[in-house]
Amino acid sequence: MSEATRALLEQLDLERLDRDLFRGESPDDGRPRVFGGQVAAQSLVAAVRTVEGPSVHSLHSYFLRPGDPKIPIIYEVDRIRDGRTFATRRVVAIQNGEAIFNMAASFQLEEEGYDHQVPMPDVPPPESVPSQAELLAEAREKQDTPIYRWLAKLDRPILIHDLDPQDPMNPEVRTGAHHVWFRSDGPLPDDPVLHRCVLAYASDMTLLGASLAEHGLTWFDPKLQVASLDHAIWFHRAFRADEWLLYTTMSESTSGARGLNFGRIFTRDGRLIASVVQENLMRRRP
Repeated sequence: MSEATRALLEQLDLERLDRDLFRGESPDDGRPRVFGGQVAAQSLVAAVRTVEGPSVHSLHSYFLRPGDPKIPIIYEVDRIRDGRTFATRRVVAIQNGEAIFNMAASFQLEEEGYDHQVPMPDVPPPESVPSQAELLAEAREKQDTPIYRWLAKLDRPILIHDLDPQDPMNPEVRTGAHHVWFRSDGPLPDDPVLHRCVLAYASDMTLLGASLAEHGLTWFDPKLQVASLDHAIWFHRAFRADEWLLYTTMSESTSGARGLNFGRIFTRDGRLIASVVQENLMRRRP
């Protein structure tokens, strides 16, 4: 296991302050605000720790304010309902007395039922392309910019092999579906709950880029204000987040200074294990 993955597991091991109150920390990696996938994953951990029996099958969340990575985040869980089959939790993430994020998560006891799915796209395997880190090292050799140096300093608990990478310094218009392979940087414990929390963390990576790519933009455009507004995940089938997963993303619409992004996540053998939707802010700065 890499140090970055070990650090991620430590971030997901929230401190319990009271029955339904938890505290989480953020890594000191130079980000100006808390990574959205981190607060989503930690919120899911908080919700899971108040449920016995059912497994999480969906979550719906909103990013309300930028999180400060220098101070802890308090997670307050509301036990909305405990039924015979389903349970519902609401989680509010708080800093400085204000909500920065909220989540509703639904849990269900495992059941047998009808089964179908869309087919997995026919794409090259992860070994066919270099990793994101290798691409960044190659780019730095050609042009060692401040953006490349900052990206190189980030801890990367998730390995990403992008089948159609964008150069953050020279983006191009890219339409249609985009495909990346990802997995944790090393083996994880066998707890299936932990694998769903790690997937929640990783699901915030590359998804927002679908709407930006439609217009030849990236996060680093100084004339653009970008932020995640909401995030929803539906978990369909069992999986391991330390094995290669294919993330297929696309954007069907941008309007009103917002972009709408859809994602499907498949195992390497073609099983659809999760669906993701996110809307983001993409506002032109004056």
